[in-house]
Amino acid sequence: MTDPLPELSTEQSDPRYSQIDRLPTEQIARLMNQADAAVPAAVAVAIPAVSGAIDAISARMREGGRLFYVGAGTSGRLAVLDASECPPTFGTDPSLVQGVIAGGPDALTRSVEGAEDDAEAGAAAMKDLEVGPLDSVVGVSASGRAPFVLGALAEAAERGALTVGLSCNDGAPLSAAAEHAIEVVVGPEVVTGSTRLKAGTAQKLVLNMISTITMVRLGRTYGNKMIEMSAMNSKLAGRALRMVVDITGADRDTAARALDAADGQAKIAVLMIRHGLDADGARALLESHGERLSDALSG
Repeated sequence: MTDPLPELSTEQSDPRYSQIDRLPTEQIARLMNQADAAVPAAVAVAIPAVSGAIDAISARMREGGRLFYVGAGTSGRLAVLDASECPPTFGTDPSLVQGVIAGGPDALTRSVEGAEDDAEAGAAAMKDLEVGPLDSVVGVSASGRAPFVLGALAEAAERGALTVGLSCNDGAPLSAAAEHAIEVVVGPEVVTGSTRLKAGTAQKLVLNMISTITMVRLGRTYGNKMIEMSAMNSKLAGRALRMVVDITGADRDTAARALDAADGQAKIAVLMIRHGLDADGARALLESHGERLSDALSG
């Protein structure tokens, strides 16, 4: 078997770490910490590309499109993780932002590494999800060469979807296959080829930006507050109460009553207090302003 990846920076061996199996634990931890510290700088270089992709994604989502992340192995797990955090954080329907991992749900908890070599399965996933022209598909692959991801992006492009490629190598095939190429070059890993380390951290940072800034652009925050979050446990219910108090200046009892009448929806509770409305009136006002709280408050 020939090695298809020998020239990739993520596959190189860094001589600084060649003796880590002989070092004390604390020294290894410090070496890893030093290596990780370089990741944000690598992400910073890619920010113009990240920003362009976010603006393109946001534009399509405003028209009713969905966002899909597609990855294999660690990249796929990170993709699913970021997508799964959108409903509780931003109150989105689970179908709006979805993560697709090679090998399916089983690959989230155990290795199904061979699945990443199946380009046809990647294409089939896009067909099954009925990806269309309003949708955006972000392929995530540290090497930038995972066939599953490349197959998915090719099918998505054929269907008219926006395509984004996120990798950790220069000149990756994934970049050539995507309308928007994001390359965060982090270099060799502490453990050679273990791209769950620096490359995984870099991908997580970029995915954080894509999901968070897209939701900000779509009006799913108020300032820096998670105004759309779902208050599904006591911690989140407390956070919702604090937000309503902070935005309206109302006392906690008033905010709590409004939240209860608004079925836990902080946006509705805020409008009820600020405009003296009942819950239905607040919902109608919010809808008339495109669900943007800032516009509804000033309107």
